[in-house]
Amino acid sequence: MGHHDGVTIQPHTRTHTRRDQLAAFLRSRRERITPQDVGLPPGLRRRTPGLRREEVAQLAGVGVTWYTWLEQGRPINASVQVLDAIARTLRLDAAEREHLYRLADLPEVLQPPSGDALEPEVQTILDQLDPLPACVYNNRYDLLAWNDAYAAIFSSFVRRSGCERNALWRIFTLPACCCPVVNRDEELPQMVATLRAAFARHVGEPAWTGFVSRLSAASSDFARMWATHDVARPGSRMKIFNHPAVGLIRMASTSLALPTPSETRVVVYTPADEESRERAGWLKAHPGASSDHPHTRVTENSLRSDSSASHRPPTVAVIQSNAL
Repeated sequence: MGHHDGVTIQPHTRTHTRRDQLAAFLRSRRERITPQDVGLPPGLRRRTPGLRREEVAQLAGVGVTWYTWLEQGRPINASVQVLDAIARTLRLDAAEREHLYRLADLPEVLQPPSGDALEPEVQTILDQLDPLPACVYNNRYDLLAWNDAYAAIFSSFVRRSGCERNALWRIFTLPACCCPVVNRDEELPQMVATLRAAFARHVGEPAWTGFVSRLSAASSDFARMWATHDVARPGSRMKIFNHPAVGLIRMASTSLALPTPSETRVVVYTPADEESRERAGWLKAHPGASSDHPHTRVTENSLRSDSSASHRPPTVAVIQSNAL
C-alpha cells in the first residue's frame, strides 16, 4: 500500500461497483462546469463538455495523475483534504459533498447499519398527527407506516404490498396521465436525486442494486433521471396531488429523520390552503370515496345523483386516477 499527495493506493479488495459509481459521479459533476465558471479561458478546441481533468486537478491543487486515477475508478482512497479540495472545485452543494464522501467510503460520514422494525411509539406519533396525513418512508421510498389521514388520500397505495408499496415504483410505473403527482417535472427528479444520495450507502447491496435495475428497466424516465447522478437531501417541498373524488390537493411536505432505525423518516403533509384542508378532511370522513379504476371521471351530473349533500365532495372535479 503506497501514499502520495494525500491519496492512499489500496489493494483490490473493494468492490468495483462503488469505485465505478464514484468515477461516474465525478465525471458528471466535472462536465457541468464550464471554464468560464472558474475563470479559465474557453479555449478553441474542446472535445468534451465542462472542465478537463487536468484543469480540475490544477484548481484543486492535486496531481493530475492522481485525480485521473480517482475519476477512472482506480483502487485508491483519497483523503478528506483531497476530497474537500475537489468538492470546492466542482462546486458541490452539501448533499453532493456528502454523496462524494460516501462513495469514497470515508468513515467520517458513514452511519451505523439500519435495523428492520419501527418502534411501536412511531405509529402512536403518526396517529397523534391526525388530521395531518403522515407516513414513514425509508431512504428507498418503501412505505413502512401511515395514519388514517394518509390512507384516506392514498387508499390504493397503502393496499399494495411488496415492491409495489414503494412510492418511486408506484409513480414511475404508472402512465403519466394516471400519476397522482401534478408537479411531476419538479418532484420526480428531486425524489430520484434523494434516492441516488441514499444509494451511496448501499452500493453493491443486492436489494438496492436490484431495485434500481428493475425500476430502470420498467421506466425510461427513471433511467434517464438516474443517469444524471444528481443528489439531494430529503426536505420540505410543495406537493400537488390529483385525487379522483375531490380534485387538486396542495400539501407542504416536511421530512423528520427518525433516530431508529437509521435511514427512516416521518413525512408530514400540511394542507397549503383551506380548500386542500377541506378536501383532505372530506376524504377522511368518506374512506370509500376513492376509485381504483384509472381514468375514472367524477362529473357534476354523477354527484347530483346522490341526494345526500353530506356525501358530496367539497368541490366538483374532473380527475383521471387514484394511483398513489
